[in-house]
Amino acid sequence: MTAVAGALGPAAQVPAPPGRRAALRATGLLLGLVLLAVVVLASLAIGTRQIPLHDVWSALVSPSGTENDAIVRQLRLPRTLIGIAAGAALGLAGAVMQTLTRNPLADPGLLGVNAGASAAVVTAISLLGVDSFDLYLWFALAGAALAAILVNLLGGSRAATPVRLALAGTAVNAALFGYVNGLQLVDLGTLETMRHWSVGTLAGRDADLLVKALPMLVAGMLLAFGLARPLGAMALGDDSARALGAHVGRTRVLSIAAITLLCGAATAVCGPIGFIGLMIPHAVRVFSGPDPRWLFPACALYAPVLMLASDVVGRVVVPPSEIEVGIVTAFLGGLLFIHLVRQRKVAQL
Repeated sequence: MTAVAGALGPAAQVPAPPGRRAALRATGLLLGLVLLAVVVLASLAIGTRQIPLHDVWSALVSPSGTENDAIVRQLRLPRTLIGIAAGAALGLAGAVMQTLTRNPLADPGLLGVNAGASAAVVTAISLLGVDSFDLYLWFALAGAALAAILVNLLGGSRAATPVRLALAGTAVNAALFGYVNGLQLVDLGTLETMRHWSVGTLAGRDADLLVKALPMLVAGMLLAFGLARPLGAMALGDDSARALGAHVGRTRVLSIAAITLLCGAATAVCGPIGFIGLMIPHAVRVFSGPDPRWLFPACALYAPVLMLASDVVGRVVVPPSEIEVGIVTAFLGGLLFIHLVRQRKVAQL
């Protein structure tokens, strides 16, 4: 916890009075709702073709068959809903990961979950000839689950420590991405199919795919929220968590299951989008504090804000072309990562 506090700066190390802390949390959540509403409207209105807000409203509530109605309802609305769902999943997965490993630099990719999902999808495309996004979902979930199980076994299963999990995840992550890159270079058809998906994008995604992934996303979120209390105890250390009555091994396994569901489903829908799970927990701890019971809902609220804002930026920065959302978040996340590793106490982890 000291390392986390050091990463967040001196202000985060001094707890606020209970009344002020409750007001700060409520204000932070309310601001998140306002920001989410703003970026949703921006996502529906801004793009290669700018659509006035009153036309957006008309397209949603009383469509008349105009071209603007078609753009909003058929293209931008599914894209926005997918951004909300995938963003919430990745932000929540990052919060679970950082709390589980007690590592402020942890990201869902740390356990190789995103890499496992990507490797499974590439294998399905290249070796099995799969060309349906509907099937990508199941391969991505299977790959994410296998990668998470492998990392858990290499890390020591129920006896795993945060450091061993992080080292095992880094090794598996590197090996799987090496496999993905190698397979794409050998099979140019796979490379062409994966070219846009592999950098992470919300463009061209069908709402039906989100409907198919939604049960996994909901299950992962419910599981993560249900683990907030035992994970909060584990943040004090395994021995302290046991003294408080938490089942450390079971909590760790269920946490990995939640991360698998969230990242596997989000990766299947959007491709591997990195750094959202790293950035958002650091941002919201300013008002939520480290308690997972407040941190997790705040991450699930603010992560879609970052996802949609990054997507809107990618649409307008180089018109008439677009920059995939995964590239925008990687740029922002890289800057944050550099800032974090330069912090003295984080560098000593």
